Amino acid sequence: MSFKNEPYKEIKAISIGVVSELTALSYRKIRYYEEQKLITPQKSKANTRKYSFSDIEKLIEISSKIKEGYLTKEIRKEMEQAERKGEAAYDLVDGLQ
Repeated sequence: MSFKNEPYKEIKAISIGVVSELTALSYRKIRYYEEQKLITPQKSKANTRKYSFSDIEKLIEISSKIKEGYLTKEIRKEMEQAERKGEAAYDLVDGLQ
């Protein structure tokens, strides 16, 4: 059973604390990936960030690629290319391999 196209994956409802716990990334690292335009959380009026399951999947893939030695600009370029082709963002970092 595949869940890649399920709408719940795109709902931005998860706090940065939960994202940090699920991905083993620090708040700072998550915000850094946001600054590098690798993920885009939803921000409330109070400026709190909310993430989706798709964002979590992207963060896990990004973290893996960083550990393999890829630069954030390389990952971003690959993500942008895949988005132009209509691919899911969490599937596109696989193109770097």
